[in-house]
Amino acid sequence: MSSITRLQPGKRLSQGAVHGDLVYSAGIVADDPVPDAKKQTEQILAQIDRLLAEGGSHKSKILTATIWLSDIRHYAAMNEAWDPWVVPGNTPARACVEAKLAAPQYWVEIRVVAAR
Repeated sequence: MSSITRLQPGKRLSQGAVHGDLVYSAGIVADDPVPDAKKQTEQILAQIDRLLAEGGSHKSKILTATIWLSDIRHYAAMNEAWDPWVVPGNTPARACVEAKLAAPQYWVEIRVVAAR
C-alpha cells in the first residue's frame, strides 16, 4: 500500500498531497489578491510550479486542471497568464467554471492533479 505525503500541511488543509505516482493540489488562490485576474493567475501558477516541484513533478505532467472564476468575464484575462505558462503539447484536461469563491478578493482559484 502506498504512503501519503502531505505538502505544506496546515490546520484545515494541506496545499497538496502525494500518493503513489500522483500529486494533488488544493484549490490555490493568489497570495496577494490584487483586483486583476491575469496577475492573480500568474501568482497561482507560480505557487503551482513550487508545489509540483516539492511533490516531485512539473507542470508538463499535469493531467487535469480545474479553474474557478468569480466572474466568467475574467476568462480571457486568466488565459493571458495560462496560455504562455502551459507546456505546448502537454496541455492538461481542463475545466473552467464560474463560481462564488471563498472571499470576494479572490477572482481565480486553480486545482491540479499531476503525474510524478
